[in-house]
This record gives sequence, C-alpha cells and structure tokens, in this order.
Amino acid sequence: MCELYCKQDTLALRRKHIGPSCKVFFAADPIKIVRAQRQYMFDEKGEQYLDCINNVAHVGHCHPEVLKAALKQMELLNTNSRFLHDNIVEYAKRLSATLPEKLSVCYFTNSGSEANDLALRLARQFRGHQDVITLDHAYHGHLSSLIEISPYKFGKGKDVKKEFVHVAPTPDTYRGKYREDHADPASAYADEVKKIIEEAHEGGRKIAAFIAESMQSCGGQIIPPAGYFQKVAEYVHQAEGVFIADEVQVGFGRVGKHFWSFQMHGEDFVPDIVTMGKPMGNGHPVACVVTTKEIAEAFSSSGMEYFNTYGGNPVSSAIGLAVLDVIENEDLQGNATRVGNYLTELLNKQKAKHTLIGDIRMKEKRVLLSADGPHRNVLKIKPPMCFTEEDAKFMVDQLDEILTVLEEAMGAQTESLVSDNTLCRTKMPKEACLELLSEGAPDQKENPSQKRNGLRTDKHSLLSKRLKT
Repeated sequence: MCELYCKQDTLALRRKHIGPSCKVFFAADPIKIVRAQRQYMFDEKGEQYLDCINNVAHVGHCHPEVLKAALKQMELLNTNSRFLHDNIVEYAKRLSATLPEKLSVCYFTNSGSEANDLALRLARQFRGHQDVITLDHAYHGHLSSLIEISPYKFGKGKDVKKEFVHVAPTPDTYRGKYREDHADPASAYADEVKKIIEEAHEGGRKIAAFIAESMQSCGGQIIPPAGYFQKVAEYVHQAEGVFIADEVQVGFGRVGKHFWSFQMHGEDFVPDIVTMGKPMGNGHPVACVVTTKEIAEAFSSSGMEYFNTYGGNPVSSAIGLAVLDVIENEDLQGNATRVGNYLTELLNKQKAKHTLIGDIRMKEKRVLLSADGPHRNVLKIKPPMCFTEEDAKFMVDQLDEILTVLEEAMGAQTESLVSDNTLCRTKMPKEACLELLSEGAPDQKENPSQKRNGLRTDKHSLLSKRLKT
C-alpha cells in the first residue's frame, strides 16, 4: 500500500493538526484505512474489513460506473449552476420522478447539513413563522441552526434549548412513553405534538415547521407507529406550518420496499419538504432539498437570490445520476429487501439465543459496526447497498461468537456482579464493549420483549459499562 506516513506518524499528525473534537472510530487503536472496494475496506497491512458502517458509500466503495461518470464530466467541464447545463436539470427531473407529484422543485447543496439548514429557511419564509418542533434525541446536522434543533447534540453540550425550539417525545413504541401495549400509540404521540402547538400559540409563538427523520437514526433506529406522521402533519398544517422529512441517512432505497423512507407511512402522507444527502454521491459531496412550487415561490418572493457555488455543479450532478443508474441497474433496492429480510431472520435467532444484547464493537473480528441511541445500546447496521446474504451471515456469526463469550464470562461472575439485588463492580473481558443490565425491580411500563431479553432502561436497573476492544 502507498502511504505518506506510517500509522503512528499519521496518528501523531492528526493529534497535532486536526481538532480534538473530531473523533476517530476505535480511538484506543484506530484503524488506518487506505483503500476500499464495494462493501470491504482495507488497512495499511492489507487486512480486509466488512463495512457495516458506511451508508455514504451507498452503491459500494469506488463503484466503477460512478468513477467513470465523474472522470468523464471532469474532463469536460465543472462550473457553478448559474450557467445553463443539462446535468442539473436531468438530475432534478430524475429525483422528482421518485417522489410524489407535488414535490417537484429542487435546490442542490453539498451536504445534508446544508440541505436541512435551507429547509428551515424555506419553512420560515413560507408563512413568516419562526418556531420548530423536533423530536427528542434527533440529529439533523452540524450547522449552528441545526445543533439548535438537535437534542442529540445540544443535550450533551453546554447549549440550552432555544425558546423557538420545541421537543416532542420520540414516537418509540418499544422504550418510549407510549408502548406496544397502548391502544393507539400513534394518536398518543401525535397528541403530544398537538399539545406543543397549542402551548406555543398560547405563548404568542407560531410554528414554522415540524422536522423529523422518516426513521430516526442516531436516536436509536426508531420507526414511528403507523398513522403518526399523518396525524402530526394534520396538526402542523392547521398551525400553518410545514412538515420536513429528513431523508439524509435513510433515503435512496435503503428501506427496500420504498425508495424513500417516508413512503413506508402510506400514500396518504406526503411531506412538504424532503431533504437528502449522504448516499446521493456515493462519497462525493452532493445533497438536495425538494419541495413544492408554492413553498419555492414564497421563498423566491423574499427577493433574496439563493446561490450555492458548488451545489448542483455538472460533476456532482453526473455522479448523482450515475448513483441512480446503479441503484436501478443492479436492483439494489430489491437487494436491500432480500438481504434485510434474511438479516432480520438471523438476528431474531440471536435474540432468542442470547439474553445479553448490548453495545458491541466487532473490530477484532474484522467487522466494522457501531452503536447509537440514547443509551448507546442499539446496533446500527448500515452497510453499502451491495451487502450480500453471505456478508450478513458472516456478521451475525461474529456477533454470535462475541455474545457467547460475554455471556459465559458473565455467568462465571454472576455472584460478584449481583448480590442481594445490589449492583457491584466487576472486571470483564477487555475484548468487548457492552451494556450490563441488572436484575433489579422491573419498570412498571416494561415491554414484555424487553424483559425476555434482559433489556431494561429505568434508572434503577441500568448499569452501563464500556470496555475496550
């Protein structure tokens, strides 16, 4: 492999010249990745890793068709969107064709953060309202305007929630306020949003937008109950606000059955604004906001021109078009359905086999996997879309092996871990990272499946112990 520096020198230079808040995966022993192909990454020693982390390399790392499109256009022209060019309009037409008819006007940007920031500007200009309703644990980007509406971030720092930001409960029927045994969790969660709107109006405030990922990612891979988005949209529209669907992480066929995750919620739900980003350029910075003509015209009426130097440039548009072609030609949406169903089947078997499911890192097994959620106890499996059934089997086999070792170790140390229902500190194998859950008094609202799998999150029963991999 061709390297400028050995791994230790690279690490030393990073510590010297890169901001300390810019973290690396596996910080205790970072991996130095020097190349990648499809769903595999390779370190400086040539070791292969199965990539279950990169939803950015959507159609596979270094896909030849994407590379070919980029090179072909780079050899001809790259310039800004003020010049007339076919690529940007062709790309806008192709994207619009995947969306409901009313979503037909595109604004191109370079990142999901830029897209969400622009979506807020569109929403606020539409009716002149200012306030935003967001979901608890949500993350929508790194710009100041987005940190303000991202409890996942501002809840961890010194920032306090701004007066114009309203946080609604995450519509989580597994660990949330209203669970699977509730008669109508969708209405119950939507009524929380309605209450927020009413209280805002009582305080003389007006709602510009409700923003949510169509399937919450960093917040724990949460799928809202059926009917929730429809009811929320109804309440938001009554308040003359707009519904923003953030598809930055979950769009472009990743959910399998549908091209966009918001389409899982039924044909009778259509957001007013859709934002997209990460997978659009397969690693090249491309993002977009798509909205209605009415909202676009209101934005234009402000008299302020919208111009983004690199947004929608000919090269970015050519790459975006190539990604759409690959998704279609290689049936990656269908692959997501097939492999996703198979992976779900395998994981359900693990669920029945292991009472311990926690925060796992699998780097030593040559599998790159991460976890997220409010308690860091949800595995995020978001590989390139060319991920195969063989890859799924390999990943789950490694997970099975790790969980088996952990459970055996925990079983041998049970008496030192739990004594008279009191949590005690104990040493654990250092080749693991997990959350331990005590056997204290159960939560009165406990989900039956949580109890069966030893998963509890009430503050009296949760012991989180992070260990080095």
